[in-house]
Amino acid sequence: MGWRAGPRAAWLLAALLLCGCQTARPSCASGAAGIVWQPSLQQVDPKGRWEQLGARQLLVQWLEVDDVRFFAAQAPGAPDGAAMPATNWRRVFGEPWARQVILGLAGRNSEEQARRQVVELGQRSRAVAQAWRHAGLPDPAGWYFPVEVDPTWNGGEALAAALAGLPRPLWISAYDSANRGPEALADWLQRWVPADVGVFFQDGVGVHAREPVVAVQYLDVLSRRLGKQRVRLIAEAFRPGVGGGFRPATAQELGVQLASYRGWPVYLFDGPHYVSEALIRELCAPRP
Repeated sequence: MGWRAGPRAAWLLAALLLCGCQTARPSCASGAAGIVWQPSLQQVDPKGRWEQLGARQLLVQWLEVDDVRFFAAQAPGAPDGAAMPATNWRRVFGEPWARQVILGLAGRNSEEQARRQVVELGQRSRAVAQAWRHAGLPDPAGWYFPVEVDPTWNGGEALAAALAGLPRPLWISAYDSANRGPEALADWLQRWVPADVGVFFQDGVGVHAREPVVAVQYLDVLSRRLGKQRVRLIAEAFRPGVGGGFRPATAQELGVQLASYRGWPVYLFDGPHYVSEALIRELCAPRP
């Protein structure tokens, strides 16, 4: 998602990981609930075998970003495939890892710009949802508004207003770049997030903001404060690359996350870019 490099926390609790956790691998049948896909002009046709990790749900970050739309709006009754873009949405909805699909609406690649334009993006998102329905494409299990939030941003009330006119079920995502702690994050979210909107919590592990054991503490608190049905987890399946950018997490690194999060609804960010078939084979390989 709009991933940012927050300060590395010197969490003493990392030392309390159970013996063997650093090499733990998940059961492939229960490792992940879903994957995230961030459409771009370079990635319009996601293909993979993420169901081998247990994924049955897909979170699409956005259907429109920076005014580029990833589906063609067709009038009802128009021939299938007329003026359709490269994404084969009917195929995607039929994949075993996309039995349920949550569709992101209108966003910006620049988080700063998205936050400045949150009201406009709310309006554009309503239009995107309407256009999707008129295109005769499959109905999603829910919708996602792709303006990411954290407590250092004071625009929660504006975002809440933008959410008011969007279809339900509806989700947003939140992170804690300043490491204010789970109770402070829950306090902030409870002040303005509508009660019928769910929250994907970004674990921060990929940018070294925290260890998985600490991310679980956030899940515990958010679930208690917001309600367990309103909280899901995005596990960052990447790590900082040498010289900048990001690389895929190794099987050992991702295995630690999935083992730590067992029992929670975990979505891997992002499947098409970071969770390759080779990585899945490593994760699913029998333990020595």
